[in-house]
Amino acid sequence: MIELSVQLAPKHPHGLILVNPVMTAAGTFGYGIEYSQLVDIQRLGAIICKGTTAKPKEGNPQPRLVEFPFGLLNSIGLQNIGVDAVIKEKAPVWAKWQVPVIVNIAGETVEEYGEVASKLDGVAGIRGIEVNISCPNVKAGGVEFGTSPHLAAEVTATVKARTSLPVIMKLSPNVTDIAEIAVAVAEAGADAVSLINTIKGMAIDITKKKPILGNITGGLSGPGIKPIALYMVYQVSKVVDIPVVGCGGIVSGSDAIEFLMAGATAVQLGTANLSNPAAALDVLEEIKIFMEKEKISKISDLIGVAKN
Repeated sequence: MIELSVQLAPKHPHGLILVNPVMTAAGTFGYGIEYSQLVDIQRLGAIICKGTTAKPKEGNPQPRLVEFPFGLLNSIGLQNIGVDAVIKEKAPVWAKWQVPVIVNIAGETVEEYGEVASKLDGVAGIRGIEVNISCPNVKAGGVEFGTSPHLAAEVTATVKARTSLPVIMKLSPNVTDIAEIAVAVAEAGADAVSLINTIKGMAIDITKKKPILGNITGGLSGPGIKPIALYMVYQVSKVVDIPVVGCGGIVSGSDAIEFLMAGATAVQLGTANLSNPAAALDVLEEIKIFMEKEKISKISDLIGVAKN
């Protein structure tokens, strides 16, 4: 028997135990409901639903996607149905599931993060909150919450004060020192951190002589960012004593195992879900095969083994 379960919130009064370390990343798996007709989602460690805001959002202007051989540049702009609709329409479905659903939230002010977190508290079917701090703070001239240790800590403390759910802070890679941000949110009470979010980028149509994306810039995800994400997970896992969830370019079991060895307690698959709905389940099976081959009985024996 192979023991695959992991604890994502060891410091939280109720904890957050996953039956395995493979999760789906926000924005790439919808609300899970869409994929439930295609794959056995109940075998996943957890599902992170798409970013949720206080009010519904239409998102950015088209075009929103640019494909590359090494990844995807997206500028969706957090299009979503809003927190009230999530609670009314999605949570009752999640409440019937075995797989835990974690709601990713976003905001333009610290108060908005707190408002959304408060509404989600105590809702059946919601097992945790992941906080996207790669958002512009409208009260601070557009500075991203995730680029400032002070702002990141403020959002963390506010969300923790407004919910009894485990809180995972999703960190932005678009910073000088991601470890500094990780320490700040950990000290502010985060139960875990997930990293990385997308890397800022753009593309230009040389025939039209203008940016391709309607919003000019977007977030790069996919295999091309994996080495960057892996290094950042390695850095962060050395400086915080809360679980780290690795995300960025994972498409195979060996990719996921690298993140675990770098110090991640769990992993998220994002862009891979868009081309292969069963990607996360494939990765889970590949992890099992690796562990059997290497005679590793517990997933905990893999976590952080490459750190020195």
